This record gives sequence, C-alpha cells and structure tokens, in this order.
Amino acid sequence: MSRPAIFITGAAAGIGRATALRFAAGGWFVGVYDVDTQGLDSLLREIPQGQAIAATLDVRDAHVFGAALAAFFDAAGGRLDLLFNNAGLLATGDFESIALARHQALVDVNLKGVINGCALALPFLQRTPQSAVINMCSASAIYGTPAFASYSATKFAVKGFTEALDIEWARHGIRVMDLLPLFVATPMLAQIGEAPASVGRLGVRLSADDIAGAVWRAAHWRGRRRVHWYPGLQSRALAVLQKLAPAGLNRLVTRLAASY
Repeated sequence: MSRPAIFITGAAAGIGRATALRFAAGGWFVGVYDVDTQGLDSLLREIPQGQAIAATLDVRDAHVFGAALAAFFDAAGGRLDLLFNNAGLLATGDFESIALARHQALVDVNLKGVINGCALALPFLQRTPQSAVINMCSASAIYGTPAFASYSATKFAVKGFTEALDIEWARHGIRVMDLLPLFVATPMLAQIGEAPASVGRLGVRLSADDIAGAVWRAAHWRGRRRVHWYPGLQSRALAVLQKLAPAGLNRLVTRLAASY
C-alpha cells in the first residue's frame, strides 16, 4: 500500500474517533482500537470499506497490544506511519475521595499504556520512513492541577517520556510528539459528573475535531523538530506563563482557577 497508515488507541469515542475520521477522510489507512467494541463497530460504519481495521484492545495488555500492532502492520501493507497513543482514563475530585484502585488504573492506562505502545511499535516504526508517535498529553502537565492530581501526574510523566524519547529516537528517524490541550468536549469529560471549579472557570473551548486537526497538522509537520503541541489559545498562553512567570505566580493562578 502506498497510502500512509495510523494506529489509534482509545478510538471508539471522542478524540480518537474524530482523529480516525479525519485521517480516513485524508486517505490514510486507519487502525482503530478500544475496549468499547460497540463504539468501534459504529465507527467502522463511517469509514469506507477496506480503509480501516479494528480490534478490541486494552492497552495494559502488552501481549494483545503487540499482536494488534503486528496484524495492523500486515493489513496496512507493511507500514506504520503514525502511532497515536490516545487511550486514557480520567478521575477528578479531592485526592482522598478517589479510590486507590482508580488512581492505579490511571497510571496503568495513561502512562503504562503509552510505554507499551511505544515499546511494541518500535520495530514497525523503524521499517517505515519518516514515521512518528503522538502521545495524548494534557495542559494539566503544565502545572500540577488540583482535583486532577493523579491524572495530572500521569500527564507530566507522558510529557517527560515524550521529550526523552524524541531525543533518543532521532537516531531512528522517528519523531515523538505530544498534544497538551486544555479541556476538550468529549464523552470522558461529560461523564465526570460534578465538574471541578477549574472547568467552569476556564471553560470547555475545544472540540474533539479541534484535537483531530492538531494531530493531522503534527503528523504532516516537516519543519524544525517540534515536540510539544498546544491546541487552543488557552493552553498556549498557560505554557508561556509557566515558562516566563515566577513559580509563585504560576501556583497562585492555578489555585485561583481551581478555587483552592
């Protein structure tokens, strides 16, 4: 196959679904993976036949993840142009109000799932010229966010992991990037019930389609090596503030936004 190919985790809804449709519309071969089989079935009905492959995947299961990547590589004609590590979990509220098992699940999916994806995809990425990885991060990795403590911690880890791996994998010709948006209107955000104060104060100004567009732009970027992508004016402003403002001011702004 001459068409490029993208492997997407967490593809059944929200950002993953929007990204799959964006890349399919752009002529890419699309691999969509999620624990939500019904969501995958619905998504496949919107993609032309022969342009996609789907399978159930829990990113915590390295054996299944590796098998899915191998099957995708074969179906795509021996290429993996882009791995989009998008699968993630969210839990909000005071740290002690969230069950320990839920904290651990966030680490397992949001961080270990990304590590699994990169480790297992490397042989296929190496066999595809100008291949890339995009890891779904968050603006909560700019400064530790109250009511998102464990979620924020996993995204800080993903950000650091991305920075390190982009330097390491330059020798393979593989770019590694991440996206750090603020709040995005997705089913995951809608399901949290009573939203933390920061959501109300800062607003939900990005859609899943906005993030899919950012993935598309990052995937086609051929300029100076760029690691972090900040979709939306708010996340870009926060990133600049974090770099230029004193640490005390950053902490005060975060506390005020979160009403702590």
